[in-house]
Amino acid sequence: MPAWKGIVGRSFTATDFIDYLATVTLSNWRPQFVVVHNTFIPKLSDWHSVPGAQRMQGLQSYYRDTQHWSAGPHLFVADDLIWAFTPLNTSGIHSPSWNHISWGVELVGDYDSEPFGDAVQENAVTALAGLHSLAGLDPNTLRLHKEDPLTTHKQCPGDNVVKDDLIQQIADQMAADDPGEHMPEAAASAGTGG
Repeated sequence: MPAWKGIVGRSFTATDFIDYLATVTLSNWRPQFVVVHNTFIPKLSDWHSVPGAQRMQGLQSYYRDTQHWSAGPHLFVADDLIWAFTPLNTSGIHSPSWNHISWGVELVGDYDSEPFGDAVQENAVTALAGLHSLAGLDPNTLRLHKEDPLTTHKQCPGDNVVKDDLIQQIADQMAADDPGEHMPEAAASAGTGG
C-alpha cells in the first residue's frame, strides 16, 4: 500500500478559500488541468447529515483504509463551504488517466438527479477560478471526469453540470478577480485612476 499523503481537512468560505490559495506554493508538483467530479453519494441533500470535519475523517478512512489509495481528490465543494482535502501541492487520486497531472474537484451532489444549484455553483466557480489562477491554467483545459477514457464513471459529474457554461463562468470570474491594467468603468467615468 502506498504511503498516505495526509489531508488538509479544513473548510473555507469562498472568500477565505482565495486567501488560503495565497498560502499554497506549487514547487514540487504542478497540475496541467482540473477535473470536475460529483460525489454522487452523498447527495447534496444528505451532505449536512454529518458534521463536515467528521465527514472529512470518514472520507480519509475510506480512501486510505478501504480503497488503499495514497490520496483522494483535492477539494469537496458544497453549498456552504469549500473543503480542502488532499494538499493542493501534491497529486491526488480521483481519475485513473489523470491522477498524476491534475487536481480533482468534487462537487457535492448527484447532478443527474439533483439540480446544480446556485450555492454549489457559486462556490465551485470561485474555487475553480482560484485554482486556475494559482497554477496559471487556461479554463478551457477543464475536464469532466466522464471524459477520462479509463473511468467507469461515465455520467460524472452528471448532465446538470454543463461544461461550456462552467468554463465561461470560471473565465468570467478570473477576469473579475484580475481585471489587469484597465480601469473599471466606474472609476473611468469618475475621472480617477491612471
